[in-house]
Amino acid sequence: MSVWDSIVGQERAVRMLSAVVAGDPSGIAQSWLICGPPGSGRSNIARAFAAALESPDGGLSSEPTRQTQQVLAGTHPDVTVLATNKVTIGIDDVRDLIGLSEQNPSTAPWRIIIIEDVDRMLERTTNVLLKEIEEPAERTIWLLCAPSAQDVLPTIRSRTRLVNLTVPALSHVAAFLRSQDVDADLAARCARLSEGHIGVASLYARDDMARHGRDELVVGVLGLRRASDAVVLASRLVSEASRQAEHEVERLIAAEESEFRRINGLAEGDRIPASIRSSFNAIGKKDEVRRRITRLSRDVLDRALTSIASVYRDVAVLQNSAQDDAGLVNLENRDAIIGMSVEMDRSEAIEASEEIERARGRLAGNGNPTLVFEALFCSFAMLRRSGGR
Repeated sequence: MSVWDSIVGQERAVRMLSAVVAGDPSGIAQSWLICGPPGSGRSNIARAFAAALESPDGGLSSEPTRQTQQVLAGTHPDVTVLATNKVTIGIDDVRDLIGLSEQNPSTAPWRIIIIEDVDRMLERTTNVLLKEIEEPAERTIWLLCAPSAQDVLPTIRSRTRLVNLTVPALSHVAAFLRSQDVDADLAARCARLSEGHIGVASLYARDDMARHGRDELVVGVLGLRRASDAVVLASRLVSEASRQAEHEVERLIAAEESEFRRINGLAEGDRIPASIRSSFNAIGKKDEVRRRITRLSRDVLDRALTSIASVYRDVAVLQNSAQDDAGLVNLENRDAIIGMSVEMDRSEAIEASEEIERARGRLAGNGNPTLVFEALFCSFAMLRRSGGR
């Protein structure tokens, strides 16, 4: 299968990048900025592009080449991916990448460096990267990923070739899930609940607890009437985010430890040799685990804000008689949402949506999650009371 077959709903970008790979190598841009909303597949398309550039067949053969397999598996010596579970990308990490970028590729046409979530860089870190983006080494290509061009400093934007991705259609996301052996009805529901976010749709399809947690959150938001309800729901949500993050970090560490053993020719249960024990122990280092849990907890809470926003989005759809065109995200809660759309006027629904974005900003600014969500849910309860008079 082609390296592009796993890319969901990005036909225009795939056509453009395929043409670049098939064109004159001497004319290729060496600094790229791949932008798209969460769930659009920024990192996946960056990896596919890298695989196509490094493969002799341009990534188009039905039988993947060794180079393609290595890039997609993360084991190619000339393709480096900086993916962080931290709140920000550190300056030392970027300096290490710059040192690597000056080296010629060892086996492939290009040395390719992918930075996921380049928007997590602080300005001083971005400034360290700037010169390399402006004047890359002769055989180096930089692929930077961000939600939008506006999330990146203008000095970086102006020195990169931009690739804009779109939110995949729900039908494409559902088809992708079905290709992963997900039941058709569940695939359609997960695509709808994720609002086109491939990663979230996949999470809901494989993790019943995450899907049920979303259902409970929506019911809780729809039932908010008093400040006491807000405090209880906020506490429950933050606790659930921590639980999900801890569970996911445990899963990731187990997978990384298993891969470490495989690479070093060790079976499960074999004693780790002293020469590599420190590297193995670093995988589950306490401080690093705590940072990863914090980062993933923020991701869970950000996803929760998107789910909450879908409630007021549905309210606005009903208030504007746009259900036939836009549809409802939360079909399972249709009756309760109809009731809310009658209780609230349009300005109150807009105000609720604005409160959600303010909460998102406070979380991004490292606000205390419990206090952020207590304030958010209290504002919802006040709106319901005022709308019910």
